[in-house]
Amino acid sequence: MILIVLAIVALSYYAVVVLSWGPHLLDGGFTSFLSFSIIITFHILLVMLMWSYIKVVIQDPGSVPENWKLVSEQNIEEGNSVALSDYASIENPTPTLSTDQIERRESQSRGYCSKCQNGKPPRCHHCSVCQRCVLKMDHHCIWVVNCVGACNYKFFLLFVMYTFLTTTLDTLVLLPSFIKFFRQAKNHSLSPGNIAVIFLVFVLNLAFSLSLLCFVIMHASLLSSNTTSVEVYEKKKTVQWKYDLGWKRNFEQVFGASKALWFFPLFSKKDLENIPALHGVEFPTRSHNVE
Repeated sequence: MILIVLAIVALSYYAVVVLSWGPHLLDGGFTSFLSFSIIITFHILLVMLMWSYIKVVIQDPGSVPENWKLVSEQNIEEGNSVALSDYASIENPTPTLSTDQIERRESQSRGYCSKCQNGKPPRCHHCSVCQRCVLKMDHHCIWVVNCVGACNYKFFLLFVMYTFLTTTLDTLVLLPSFIKFFRQAKNHSLSPGNIAVIFLVFVLNLAFSLSLLCFVIMHASLLSSNTTSVEVYEKKKTVQWKYDLGWKRNFEQVFGASKALWFFPLFSKKDLENIPALHGVEFPTRSHNVE
């Protein structure tokens, strides 16, 4: 999948820069200015896209710390009494739940993964593909060949956003060549191979742009309520989602509080020290949470 992504990027670069707009840089006047602007914008978006993509591919989404235990378990071992519900609260099973659902919820309430045989922090889920628990797991993405979790969710969102912007730009700047292909197919100055490249790149970018628009809207909605893809069903069953801190704090729980780094696949040292949610083990909740 990584090779497919790189191949699409290479084809898009060849079609936009080499074939369509690069040759017009020396035409003079407005055409040169437009070509220069398009190529500069394309390169900026491409650098941010690839930077974000590399980060989400190589960054571990978040693994459960070795020998991690609920605070309640640690206190029990030390002879103290702490309510388990303070650290792993979920709704009590109802008579309508199946046996499997009851067992799953009991396992979650204990903060323990029976598959990994290890402790399970809040919002942590087991990935059947990676065969391990992932902190604040959102989903396993085949395009990045990695899970998307607490430690790389920001990079994933930036990758999606920059891919959407790049594919939209590619579609718009290749549209004149695409239209010209049908109007002047016989008198086209490009070779059949180059025409085929422009045609293929235009169709691919249009398809990705339209599909990513839906994806961007969906994740923007999840981000605004501090919810992951796997938590959507759980959220629907609560009166108030306990991790919803308001759109601003929800945004900071993923992107950090340093505004200068919001659009870069980076975190400031201050954010990493002051925002526990970025590490995926502890999460602040609403003070007036309704269970």
